[in-house]
Formats: sequence, structure tokens, C-alpha cells
Amino acid sequence: MMDWINSIIQGVLLGGYYSLIACGLAFMFQVMGIINLAHGTLAILAGFAIWTVSEQLGVNPFVALIGVLPAMAAVGWILQRGILERSARAGQLVPLLATFGLAIVIENLLFEGFGADTRSLAPYLDTLAYDSWAIGDIYIGQLSVLIFVVAVALLGGLSLFLSHTHLGRAIRATAEDPDTVGLIGINARKVNAAATCIAMLTVAVAGMFLGMRATFTPYSGSAQLLFAFEAAVIGGSGSLWGTLIGGIALGVAQSIGAHINPQGFLIAGHVVFLVILMTRVSVVMPAFGSLARRLRRQPS
Repeated sequence: MMDWINSIIQGVLLGGYYSLIACGLAFMFQVMGIINLAHGTLAILAGFAIWTVSEQLGVNPFVALIGVLPAMAAVGWILQRGILERSARAGQLVPLLATFGLAIVIENLLFEGFGADTRSLAPYLDTLAYDSWAIGDIYIGQLSVLIFVVAVALLGGLSLFLSHTHLGRAIRATAEDPDTVGLIGINARKVNAAATCIAMLTVAVAGMFLGMRATFTPYSGSAQLLFAFEAAVIGGSGSLWGTLIGGIALGVAQSIGAHINPQGFLIAGHVVFLVILMTRVSVVMPAFGSLARRLRRQPS
């Protein structure tokens, strides 16, 4: 019994990381309706940047993050103005292709600069990387708890930001109708650029914690994108709090799957994702079909 309880607890904490990595992806989809296929690779880019600062200056990754955050915000601004804004004019498919190409470019640049060796931020954390609290026969990692708390704080902070700040309300208004907000004095281009900068700040945080809890290489981004995408879809695309629920569901499924069979870690998560995805498709598609039939029956 205790083994099952431990698996669920570890899965919930793992879900905190998945919701953290999915936060920026869900935020960009909610604001601009864009799925950024370079999301995972940008998190790896942030991880390498933090590792470089920690390695060169001998500082804690949390200190290195302070210097990397403005750089990632600048990357977000360039990404929006140079790629997303231009590609979005050509339809919804072009931003997917553009961000996919961007991911390939970043991966190869990182490979040229750092090689294929794995990196980790754990050596710069003293004992935080492996310290845990013992509750009976259950051991809860301090780093895992920290990641979960940061994920909840970040998602909650973004929700409050969107609801109670002028920029947040401007972002929501632009997301609802980007063509009309100019009539009330909102510059949609600047708002979208600011939103992308915010998304990249969350990506930097996720990249830091990725490097703390595991190793990474220049080509680790695709796996992180998959986990982020599954968590966002399970929780409801574009929903910040739903992303937390989706991440927890994915983490618990993987943890229970690993408890049943060591090879079931990833498979269990993918199965949960596919079941939820197919359930939503089976509910949504008939509703759209019924609506289309009613519209066709209406007199012109």
C-alpha cells in the first residue's frame, strides 16, 4: 500500500515539473493561438545559458538565472517580431513550420557550441539536488517540492497578472480580438511581443529546473516539448490552471506505470494523453456536426 502512495506522491511532484515546462506553451496558445514547436529547445537554450554562467562564474544557478532572464526576454521579443508575427500573416500552419525550423537551427547551434556531452546543474546546488524529507517509508525530494511550489506560484502569478494588471487585461483583450483592440488604444503588436517575452521568462525558469533535476544535451528539447504539449492538452489547451492539472495527471500516470512495470513509465503517460484526446474529439466533433446541420437547415 505504501508503495502505491509513494508512487502517487512522486507522480504529483513530477507533474509540477511538467506543468512548469508547459506553462509558457499554454500561455502563448491562450494569448496568440500559436503552438511554439521550438518551446522545448528554447528551454534547453536557457539551461545551457544558466550552465555557462554557473560554470564560468562559479555561482549558484538561481543567481545565474537573474542574468539569463533578461536575455530570454530579449529572445522572446525577437521571436515575436522576427518570426511569429511575420509567419502568422500567412496562416496557422506557417508559424508551426517556422518554429519547427527554429528548433532545428538552435539545436545545431548548441551542438556546434557545446558538443554532444550531457550537462547538469546539480553540481552547483550543494545538497539540494539529493536532499529529501523522510515521512515514514516515503522520501520526498526537496528539489521536487521546490519545483512544484514554483510551478503553482508561477501559474497563480500569471493568472493574477492577466486578471488584475493593465498589461494583463490588454493581453486578454488582444487575445479575444486583435483586430479591434486598436480602437481602444491598445497596440496589438507590442502586447503580443510583451506576452512572448513573459512566456520566455517562464521557459528560462523551466530550463533551469530541468538542468537541476536531470541531465540535458542540445537535442533534449523534443522530449520536453512532448511532455509540455501532453500536459497542456490534458489540462485543456490555453488553460493555465488546467496545465497544472494536466501535468499532475501525466506525472501520476507515468509514476503508476513505472510502479506496475519499469518499462511502463512513458507508455502510461502517452496512453492517458491519447484517451483524453480521443474523448475530447468524440465529444467536440459531433457537437460541431450538429451545429453545421442546424445552420444548413436555416433559411438564407
